[in-house]
Amino acid sequence: MENQKVLFQLPPDIHYLNGAYMSPLLRSVEEVGINALIKKRNPTTIQPKDFFETGEKVKANFGKLVNCPAQQVTIIPAASYGLSTAINNLPTDNGVSAIVVSDEFPSGYYAIEKWCQKHGKTLLSIPSPEVLKDRGRIWNQRILDAINQDTAVVVMSSIHWTDGTQYDLKAIGKKCKENNALFIVDGTQSVGALSIDVMEFQIDALVCAGYKWLLGPYSIGVAYYSEFFNTGVPLEETWVNRSNAQNFSGLTNYVEDYMPGAGRYNVGEYGNFILLPMLNTALEQLLDWGVEHIQSYVEELSQPMVQFFRDNGFWVEEDDFRAKHLFGVLFPEGMDSQVVLQKLQENKIYVSVRGKAIRISLHLYNTLEDIQVLINVLKGIMGEKR
Repeated sequence: MENQKVLFQLPPDIHYLNGAYMSPLLRSVEEVGINALIKKRNPTTIQPKDFFETGEKVKANFGKLVNCPAQQVTIIPAASYGLSTAINNLPTDNGVSAIVVSDEFPSGYYAIEKWCQKHGKTLLSIPSPEVLKDRGRIWNQRILDAINQDTAVVVMSSIHWTDGTQYDLKAIGKKCKENNALFIVDGTQSVGALSIDVMEFQIDALVCAGYKWLLGPYSIGVAYYSEFFNTGVPLEETWVNRSNAQNFSGLTNYVEDYMPGAGRYNVGEYGNFILLPMLNTALEQLLDWGVEHIQSYVEELSQPMVQFFRDNGFWVEEDDFRAKHLFGVLFPEGMDSQVVLQKLQENKIYVSVRGKAIRISLHLYNTLEDIQVLINVLKGIMGEKR
């Protein structure tokens, strides 16, 4: 896979290692968004079919990305919306506890915490290991060991959002099914950059915000819900989710039926004439590249940086349990994080700070120059210390 920076409009003098915060827009996505804005100038150009057609394309393309039927995909405004939809439709008679991992992203944590309080369930948070050696392996084993006949649901991110610890979703999904537990995954920080197969991993709900690794705009996303959820209750009752929605002249012929599959869970006004075409264009580009090629590109790109970290007392997760597009870095003892951040900013290197670590996240727009500039800045700081 070759570098694709030319397809983006990042300023040439910055080193953007922060795609996990928010992706830059592809030129093609920006152009589609501008054209969609222009189209709204004249509402006579917007036909009834436009409320649905692009949404169906998004569902189909997302289905190709994660291996699921298009009718089991819904359009959501945010990951929190998608997570709450799934959690609110959990059965209450198949277990007494819910499982999360420590420091889970707040949207998932708050939703399952509220559900547990409402239904008298125990919320178990599986802590990260206190040791750094074999950390990912130990954490995965702790999660697997915690799943048993008392487990109603496991709610977790596909990788840890702060440090990129990679979870064995296939093994976790298998353990959930063996114990009649539901498996709900927030894929926001991996889907689009890391291969996720909902069928192979036996995921019951996969929720993704669109503005990170799906390379789309803000305030729109997608979610997969398994057939288990096909008779559930949506967060809202909107006309566009009913079976007769495309018959504009008969909307007041009220019906009980929803759209097939998971169609009842689409957010109201999901046929967004501006955001949906942008998201669909981004999904088409991801499918054209191939997610596996993105992951292999960033893995190769990051190797000199990871080797530098390990040779100089920094900590990064071991390769088998670390996402290659997103990972946390802990500083050597005595290195001042504020000094590091100041030096990075001075050199126009953009990363995130999450907990005690800096979070580095890479994509096809990153180059070896980005990596080398980061290494040189850190070498300079270490030289000053000596």
